[in-house]
Amino acid sequence: MNIFSLDRTLRLRIAVAFVNRFLDAMITTFMAVYLAQRWGAAGAGMLLFAVVTLGAGGMFVGGHLSDTRGRRPTLLLAEAVAAASFALMALGHAGTGGTLLVYLGYLIGKLASSVGLPANDAMIVDITTPENRTDVYTINYWATNLALAGGSLLGGFLYNGHFTLLLAVAAAATGAVLLSTALWIPESRPEEAARASGDSPLRVFVSGYYAVARDGVFLRFVCAATLGLTIEFQLANYIGVRLSADFPSQALLHIGSLSPHVDGVQMLGLLRSENTILVVLLALFSGTLFKRMPDPLRLYTGIVLFTAGYMVLAVSNRGWVLVIAGAVFTIGELMNVPVKQALLANMIPSTARPKYMAVYNLSIRVAQMLASLCITLAAWTGPWGMFVLYGAVGLTIVLLYRSVLSARSSPEALVN
Repeated sequence: MNIFSLDRTLRLRIAVAFVNRFLDAMITTFMAVYLAQRWGAAGAGMLLFAVVTLGAGGMFVGGHLSDTRGRRPTLLLAEAVAAASFALMALGHAGTGGTLLVYLGYLIGKLASSVGLPANDAMIVDITTPENRTDVYTINYWATNLALAGGSLLGGFLYNGHFTLLLAVAAAATGAVLLSTALWIPESRPEEAARASGDSPLRVFVSGYYAVARDGVFLRFVCAATLGLTIEFQLANYIGVRLSADFPSQALLHIGSLSPHVDGVQMLGLLRSENTILVVLLALFSGTLFKRMPDPLRLYTGIVLFTAGYMVLAVSNRGWVLVIAGAVFTIGELMNVPVKQALLANMIPSTARPKYMAVYNLSIRVAQMLASLCITLAAWTGPWGMFVLYGAVGLTIVLLYRSVLSARSSPEALVN
């Protein structure tokens, strides 16, 4: 699919998501370092835990506001607060208020982005169709990875000595996003959702999320997505720790008389770079590469390849084996992620899309906690225990998605 053939509103939302992810990678990647330098590692951990916790609550509020007040007003509110928060951080780092003001701005900004996330996700679903969603999510997936790579790279170069400039640029860019939303983004909330929101705010809030909690098919989908993210986050958790401790320094290439060696930390960086580069290079062509493959088969095959790649990363200490495994799990990721996102969009009711998206996005937080616990678990099981665990989790993911697809195809399945 050509991005220029998409609806203008959809193109703008993908562009806005790109800018937001770019800024998030540019700033958030280095906030743990910033806070640890000033309040120590333990203090930084507690401060970041507060950010994550408040952000989770913000997604529930954002889902409610998007359903009852509309997508556009929620996005305008979130983007206005985010722009102000970056400006507040810039003032704090420049000397007006100090580190506490920087953290306060960061806390408010992450809360605002959490409030806006369900509205943005729901708007993309609102303005796509079941026929083009896989292609649209492929483009969005490509743009997200490009933004994360570019933002992290720029932030890494400018963090030391130019952090105030980074924050000022983030404030200006978020202000431009706010202006584009105000001028060119129309409301996309379906009329039936607007009619469904005529009760008291508290009643709508409670009853809406109660309905989500009773949707067993959706909850199975969320469990599958959470387990998939738990495997994905292993690279930054157990696998990263294992490579830094156990990977022997070795040469991957022999160039004449030169044989540059890499250690475990460098190998981890190489794997992350490989993943990003392959996604950026191949994502836009994945629709053509896998177009003859039915979506269920593409989903299952992708999960198997994705899991197999991580199983190898859990045990191998041979550089080129790890590089090949990195390519395998990336191809699996390219195969399954757009199909999974399209399936999510197709299965949620139009009257409660933001609430469903808010609950779905909690999978990221839960997966982060589970992935961190795997570091402790690995101390008991060892690498081969993690190898078996990854395989069992991958099999569980396939079975859960199979159950979801089976329920979706049954006569009693919810049809949007």
